[in-house]
Amino acid sequence: MSAQAAVGFRVKSGWATAVLLVGPARAPRVADRRVIELSDPAVPTSRQPYHAVMDAAPARGAKLERRLRSVVARITRRSVRRLLHEYRRTGHAVRRVALVVGSDIDPARIANDHIRAHALEGRLFRTVLERACRSLGLRASVLVERQAYPAGATALHRSESQLKRAVTELGRAIDGPWRADEKTAALAAWMTLR
Repeated sequence: MSAQAAVGFRVKSGWATAVLLVGPARAPRVADRRVIELSDPAVPTSRQPYHAVMDAAPARGAKLERRLRSVVARITRRSVRRLLHEYRRTGHAVRRVALVVGSDIDPARIANDHIRAHALEGRLFRTVLERACRSLGLRASVLVERQAYPAGATALHRSESQLKRAVTELGRAIDGPWRADEKTAALAAWMTLR
């Protein structure tokens, strides 16, 4: 088994980018990257459940919300179990995960219904993914995207510009594009390797 392995997730509405980083922290490398489902493609409204609730008749809204939250929780648990099983099978025993989210604003503070639906979805997918990871014995942390590089610079004792270059370099070892979501997921994972 790999001595140190961590997964960073960039959480989106209905899915997450997962990046497996193996270490030591002084010289991490990307061992895998992929997208996992946090919603059920067979239930399209589970990708944006609060938009569906917002569009539902008031009498149906609460029941629909419960059903869609249940779908999201079930699919997320299944996705995380499969991911970790595959990583263990390939020699990487993940013990820590980090979730990168767009915002941690309290949805109740948002007056606009549409924007509140986005905030509720952000909170739902974050908390369901975090619970799924913790239920499997993983230590989980949450990082707001706009704070990722400043927090990483402090945690990893580098300047933000050095850290951005290092995270970009991590992606050179894998085929295909190395996007912003993957970079922040890798950075979050790296911060947990220390």
